[in-house]
Amino acid sequence: MSMAFSTHKQHQHLPNLYGATAAPPPTPSAQPNHHTVTSSAAADALSNLLHRLPPTLSLPKRRSSTSATSPPLPTLSFSDPNFNHLLVSSGSELGFLQLTNHDIPSQLANSAETESLSLFELTRDQKESCFPKNLPLGFDADDDDKEEEDGDGKGESFCLDTECSTETTADLSLTSLREFTRALEKLGLKIIDKLADAMGFDNSVGEDPTRFRSLMWISEGLHGDHDKPSGGFYPYVIGLQYQIRCQKYSLLKDSGSGSVSVSPQVDSIMVTLGDIAQVWSNGKLSKVRGRPMACLGDGNKSRFVSMSLLVTLPCNSRVTPLLPKVVGEEGTGDDDDESQVCGSKEEQEKRLFNSFSFEDYAWRVYNECYLFNDPLDRYRI
Repeated sequence: MSMAFSTHKQHQHLPNLYGATAAPPPTPSAQPNHHTVTSSAAADALSNLLHRLPPTLSLPKRRSSTSATSPPLPTLSFSDPNFNHLLVSSGSELGFLQLTNHDIPSQLANSAETESLSLFELTRDQKESCFPKNLPLGFDADDDDKEEEDGDGKGESFCLDTECSTETTADLSLTSLREFTRALEKLGLKIIDKLADAMGFDNSVGEDPTRFRSLMWISEGLHGDHDKPSGGFYPYVIGLQYQIRCQKYSLLKDSGSGSVSVSPQVDSIMVTLGDIAQVWSNGKLSKVRGRPMACLGDGNKSRFVSMSLLVTLPCNSRVTPLLPKVVGEEGTGDDDDESQVCGSKEEQEKRLFNSFSFEDYAWRVYNECYLFNDPLDRYRI
């Protein structure tokens, strides 16, 4: 109905090219030899008509590519006195940054990479027996039908706990990888603690160390392969990835924002904020969906391994916005319900997310494809 009404109004405003009367133009046989309307006048009238057409009739603009140009990558250092402020600023605007002047030596990262590459040298049977699948832990292959018996198939990944536990210890030495994982976890918890202080909510990292769970996600690719994430997506608070060499990465942003490519400095640590951090901040922080994906391009066929540490939550957790406490209001200390988490009966700001089970959410994110849809949308208020 509204479309018909709009069309009717457009016809009312169209200019009349043939004078004040509404009669149709005369037939060519009845026209006099002299021109009542010059060609220039007709052209002016036609131009006026075209300029007065509604903008909805104009041709649509070409849609831009989903992969944006590389944005400037914020650089932070713990020695900066404004670290907390810059952390929140970078997290709110982009959801990622690079950390320099940290205490993780490059030799440890290189040794951990060597041990990680050795995992892909195992046969398929060894991979499955040493790292049995127990969501999200274990060995995973994206395309089982195309895997070879020697285990050299593409799209493989390993998800390990902080102990880098295996079912067997035969011919596996993961000492450096285990130390590297623990060092990244310690750094990640420190960043979360500073982020919580800066945003005014309490995460009780020191008081409750079991509140978090860390996962080391290792995936391999070959330069020249198509960009494709190995293993499923998994929700997390913060992700960390040591930059051993110069490498460009693709980061999947919020739905509708597409992906961006970044090139962190060598020996820096790329930090990404995840979906749990966004819910905790009540939508103030931007997020990166999933792990960074290496832009392998069409170079040589050298092997490449990606080691991403995800600081996430135990399966029995509940996820809810951690709103700051209202000044002058204190919890009773008797209960451990959501009202006490928020700090008062009357919240300073409106919740943007409903509380939800982390286990249910993690299963959905891991098993369903969310490349174009944000899995948090179902929990938004």
